[in-house]
Amino acid sequence: MLRSSKRAEGFFGNVCKGPTRRLRERRRISLAALALVMSSSLFAACGDDNAAVRPTATPSSFTATPAPSITPTATARATDTPAPTATSTVTATATETPSATATPTVTPTATATIPERFTGTVDEFYVVPQPLPPGEPGALIRVQDVSADGGFTTVRIMYHSRDAQDRDRAVTGILTYPNAQAPAAGWPVVSLAHGTTGLASPCAPSRADSAAPRFGVEGVGVATDYIGLGPVGELHPYLSRPSEAHSVIDAVRAARNLREAGAGRRWLAVGHSQGGHAALATNELAATYAPELELLGTIALAPGALFDRSYGGIDEVVVHIVGVMGLYGAASEYPEIHPDDYVSPATAAAAPVIAEQCLDEIVAAFIVIPLDGFYVHDPIETEPARSLILANDVGLVKSDAPVLLVSGTADQTVVVQRVRDLFARFCEIGQVVEYLEIEGATHGDEYQRAATQIEAWLADRLAGEPAINSCTNGQ
Repeated sequence: MLRSSKRAEGFFGNVCKGPTRRLRERRRISLAALALVMSSSLFAACGDDNAAVRPTATPSSFTATPAPSITPTATARATDTPAPTATSTVTATATETPSATATPTVTPTATATIPERFTGTVDEFYVVPQPLPPGEPGALIRVQDVSADGGFTTVRIMYHSRDAQDRDRAVTGILTYPNAQAPAAGWPVVSLAHGTTGLASPCAPSRADSAAPRFGVEGVGVATDYIGLGPVGELHPYLSRPSEAHSVIDAVRAARNLREAGAGRRWLAVGHSQGGHAALATNELAATYAPELELLGTIALAPGALFDRSYGGIDEVVVHIVGVMGLYGAASEYPEIHPDDYVSPATAAAAPVIAEQCLDEIVAAFIVIPLDGFYVHDPIETEPARSLILANDVGLVKSDAPVLLVSGTADQTVVVQRVRDLFARFCEIGQVVEYLEIEGATHGDEYQRAATQIEAWLADRLAGEPAINSCTNGQ
């Protein structure tokens, strides 16, 4: 997704070509930045308070050091910081039932953990215990009560997952479950993949007190922050296919490891924008990564994809933000990626904002850099970044789980032609996909405009109805 702004090309395209036009269009650029913030609208539509996801600390410098829990063949450069004094996680020797009321019960781990019931502050919740206690993917590390009203309980969770280097990582998120007896097979689970918010801990959506959305499904909702985007001192590997997918999948495992949630094996994935990319990565990896779960289907709205293509017609702010976030995020997982090999001195000087602030501030920091002074080497043309960018693309692997692909004709962030071409790619590989194109829908209102169809599609998957395949219907 790292396209050169110098060539005025990119994952999302471009429009501006020079500093004079840039200054003249500052106000329009701010609106484009707002559109990027709206990429997390699936959470916002369910009552998310974006103001709660704001920077609470300002680190003095941009740093990245290896996570200590595993030594793989290639170590990443995520950071960890000591946790405050808290009750230790206790490891049980027998398999723990995920629900007191749901049967049969299956847990995805060989050993279950009794998670710490965290009673510290919200900020303290995101400080990972040091050393990180061992745990299988989806094993809970800690749980923090958020709310219990309207027949549902919402908690913050910290759980184990695996990054692109197969290292054990602590991931945070939000979990909402019914205060009612689960059906015999457990509640179905909806796992949300959120849109772009930033790369640093203050930008984690779970810092807000909102419930996880369920999109009309009677069951459990869970929403991951993704690897690196919750824990203090770490950096999110933006648009990393394995890290995003593992975070989304292991959030379902985590829900099943909380007894009172009553979560079952059947689940669905939903994502928008960056989250659309994450949802499609999830669809591709779920069967092999979590064979004990049953993914019934995936919805991807305006997903990031086709990273080697350019479509034009979009504001320069998207090219700037997507490129720099992707490059610095990749460096947190892959030691062979050094952003200074690609970016200009001006871009490097602005880069600390990525580890300190969220999307609005990132936009403001980079928008003043001229397009012809943004990169010194185009990452999509320069190794090793090029190979990594292409490896993180989606739509190249067929899955048995059907897909609902949604796009808006007025989307200026993920243009409709990009999604049309992704649909064609799905047809080429034989993926069952229903394509829904909404006339006049923008990046900010695609979910709201498609809500009825989305809820009906999820209900049909749970009811066992055959999925429509737009490839074979001549669409």
